Amino acid sequence: MAFNWQTFRTRTLTAIIFAAVMLVGLLWNQWSFLVLFSIIHFGCWWEYFNLLEKIYNTTYHRYTRIGFMLIGYGIMLMFCDRVFQVNDYQLNQNFSLPVSLAGFVMLGLGIFQTRKISLKTFGIAALGFLYISLSWGLMMSLRQYGIVFNDNFSMVDFGILPPLAIIFSIWVNDTMAYVVGSLIGKTPLSKISPKKTWEGTIGGMILAIIIMGVIAWSTRYDVLTVIIIAAISSAIGTLGDLLESKLKRMADVKDSGNIMPGHGGFLDRFDSLLLAIPAVWLYVFLFMKQS
Repeated sequence: MAFNWQTFRTRTLTAIIFAAVMLVGLLWNQWSFLVLFSIIHFGCWWEYFNLLEKIYNTTYHRYTRIGFMLIGYGIMLMFCDRVFQVNDYQLNQNFSLPVSLAGFVMLGLGIFQTRKISLKTFGIAALGFLYISLSWGLMMSLRQYGIVFNDNFSMVDFGILPPLAIIFSIWVNDTMAYVVGSLIGKTPLSKISPKKTWEGTIGGMILAIIIMGVIAWSTRYDVLTVIIIAAISSAIGTLGDLLESKLKRMADVKDSGNIMPGHGGFLDRFDSLLLAIPAVWLYVFLFMKQS
């Protein structure tokens, strides 16, 4: 297959823009973090509906889509605690419920606009609350972990560390799994994703754990914590990738969307995170003590 310079340039430019937007959103402050993952939240929901329509040969009214997305966003805002506060207004206390109520209103309008109601397709759509909205809500919760308020109500922000550990672990795992799989991969991991191999998957996990451990050691961060997060993110993230691949296979599409030319859509980019985040959240809040 001949090398396509146009495709390469498109993918490279998209990757650079994507990385820049992600870094600004992640690192600027907690509000840019919220804006970034709010956009990702709605993007994932929209593509989720597109996949469901193809899988079940149905159509969701636009009001129905907006209703589900707003209810889900209300769930996400429930996890935005004291850190996300303007004057005396906290997002979880003052905005989560109104956003959810607006979602129920839109959902009701969508139901009345729909000629034939299928409880199955509505039930499958509701799973997006767990698959998408809860995951991004838990990401907001992790963003707040490690933020310390002083007596004068000033804030010391170490909350970006857990999300960064998850994101970098998945990125390293995916990269190393591709490299190892390309070099020595022979045993297919699953029929869902034939290009993935056991050799690449295991090699990616091991190298992700080693590389993240070295990064933690060099930055004097808790090495054991980072290693555990890397292990959880790599293993569960792979399952998230397979789940989204299964949805695309059922919908008979190559990509979940085309928001990023050459790289697919929101679900293509964040499928691993959607399952890895709840698993890491359980570890952090069950087994780690916040100082």
